[in-house]
Amino acid sequence: MRGRRPAAGTARSLARRLAAWSWLAGLAIASVAPASAQRIENGVAVFAALDKVTARISRLPIKLGETVNFGALRITPRACYTRQAIEAPRTSTFVEVEEVQLDGSVNKIFSGWMFAESPGLNAVEHPVFDMWLTECAEPLKAAPVARTPSSQQRPPAGRRETQPAAPLPAESELPEEPRRRPRR
Repeated sequence: MRGRRPAAGTARSLARRLAAWSWLAGLAIASVAPASAQRIENGVAVFAALDKVTARISRLPIKLGETVNFGALRITPRACYTRQAIEAPRTSTFVEVEEVQLDGSVNKIFSGWMFAESPGLNAVEHPVFDMWLTECAEPLKAAPVARTPSSQQRPPAGRRETQPAAPLPAESELPEEPRRRPRR
């Protein structure tokens, strides 16, 4: 089998396919625009809290900067971000959780980011209470609308202006695949 070349018809067919795929790949690369995931600031973080003694889950909407008590826990959200509805969801909050001891002393048991899409990643686990982020509410600002640069505006330094994607070729414009004869 060494040194054997494919038939001339097969090589032409392969070249046609490669040219078509190269054209489609170039079209796909040219049509990719930079991602513009804008985060939306919200005024309220909504948590779910589980009391393991009573087996009840409570919904806790808390305004940013305010502190709410849930059992022996004091919960203070500092920031809450979401994305536009047309983008993949990503809801996150920065929260501080403190535990009030029986003698009145306060211990910080959690300070960090929580993600609604991964509740087990950074949830507060306590011997009596569990708490996790479910959503953010009350957007503070309207979500910015993604704009395309006009002919008068120049793209920021370091970015190229992309051209609109050309239409895909009709099936009749694609190269034909050779018909194969059944082997006997």
